[in-house]
Amino acid sequence: MKFQDLDLSKRYTYADYLQWRFEETVELIKGKIFKMSPAPNRYHQEISIELLSRIRYHLGNKQCKVYHAPFDVRLPLPAEKRTDDKVDTVVQPDICVICDESKLDRRGCLGAPDWIIEIISPSTAQKDIKHKFQVYEASGVKEYWLVHPIEQYVNVYTLNENGKYEGLQPFAKDDQISPRTFPDLIINLSEVFPDIDLVEEDYPDYVVRL
Repeated sequence: MKFQDLDLSKRYTYADYLQWRFEETVELIKGKIFKMSPAPNRYHQEISIELLSRIRYHLGNKQCKVYHAPFDVRLPLPAEKRTDDKVDTVVQPDICVICDESKLDRRGCLGAPDWIIEIISPSTAQKDIKHKFQVYEASGVKEYWLVHPIEQYVNVYTLNENGKYEGLQPFAKDDQISPRTFPDLIINLSEVFPDIDLVEEDYPDYVVRL
């Protein structure tokens, strides 16, 4: 089966997802199919590597594990059974940290990571800001970062006692930031957002300011 043969009006599950062999990379959010963007540009990769390396170094030999895309995270809602025919959300976060090893299996992660980071691009902005925000909150992801590469700031959301995200004041390039999950990890955003020349076709929907 090819991607164009799918009925995009239907709802699918992880059991369906496992049968697909498309050239395109897709995510499944509440049963609906979303195409992932093409290979990230160099700026996106620079930011991802900077964050990943700092997190990995900080974790050291801790029980928590950090992974980067492509890595399947299946997100059943808390009331659902954890079976492939019940799971209707499969995402590939740019970076995720899982501290409960029981959620890890050979296919990836089944259940909510403790911390997820998504690096925004024009083609994924609505998915990351709206759809993923909703499923991460409902599934119990404790901390969600949205990294904005062009504007060079980070939105941080943490779950409150009612299971709802609370947003902090945005962190800009000159700020230091520490995740609530690991308060002793200090990240200088000036090192995460390096000065890289961008060409307009990298982000056609943005005015390039660098």
